[in-house]
Amino acid sequence: MTPLDYEFLRKLLKERSGLDLSADKQYLVESRLVPLARKAGLAGISELVQKMKAGAAEPLIAEVVEAMTTNETFFFRDKTPFDHLKDTMLPAVLQARAARRALRIWCAASSTGQEPYSIAMCLKGLGAALAGWKIDIVATDLSLGVLEKSKAGIFSQFEVQRGLPIQLLVKHFTQVGDMWQLNADIRSMVQHRQLNLLQDFGHLGTFDIIFCRNVLIYFDQDTKAGIFERMAKLVDTDGFLVLGAAESVVGISDAFKPFPERRGLYRPNSARTVRPGLAGAMPQRAAALAAR
Repeated sequence: MTPLDYEFLRKLLKERSGLDLSADKQYLVESRLVPLARKAGLAGISELVQKMKAGAAEPLIAEVVEAMTTNETFFFRDKTPFDHLKDTMLPAVLQARAARRALRIWCAASSTGQEPYSIAMCLKGLGAALAGWKIDIVATDLSLGVLEKSKAGIFSQFEVQRGLPIQLLVKHFTQVGDMWQLNADIRSMVQHRQLNLLQDFGHLGTFDIIFCRNVLIYFDQDTKAGIFERMAKLVDTDGFLVLGAAESVVGISDAFKPFPERRGLYRPNSARTVRPGLAGAMPQRAAALAAR
């Protein structure tokens, strides 16, 4: 891979996915794209780049973007956000929504489904407390491949061993050969939609809780700020935003404010000041979400 090839790929990935690769990530590009090039019958990354430049290469470009995304996830990942969900968010939201008896949660960059299904299992555990409630869990991701896997709800032994308590495995899964499938009652709680965080997502409607974890770390500051501004329009004023352990709104946007003594938990900031140029859609050059 030549320096020009790498610069072409950096620009392409930034525009198509938001992925902001530093100048020293050639090894990462090679490790993920050399197998893709060989699969396409090409000698290496330079030929892959030339084919993408030749035009009519959208399917190949989509494969390149997907190959460069990170789909690392597991059930109840990091544990703390799910403790906050059970101990802080759900008690507050259920009390505030008692009259309308409806709850909406969005999992942005949901990958293969472990996060939204973990949330579904938390809600299922409330039992009669949610009887008669309308529950919407919306799981979105750029990749159709991971969404299809999520819809199927079929996981390997390795996947169910990562973070999933044994009692929940026994309660909510059925063994199918060497795999485990989530029972239909849990799968039916989650809606799947392909979505691009860098494009408009106002059509999703408003939410009580947004989980957007371990994805914004791959974006530059302006892209993060724009996403926060647009997400703030989708969260009810008494709702919540959940970020990953290495992510924060502090110093990036005042659309949200930290929830006291709850790491990774934020609420809409009613006193926010919208930065010029960030209230609307992202710049046209940004076309797709990147890493998860």
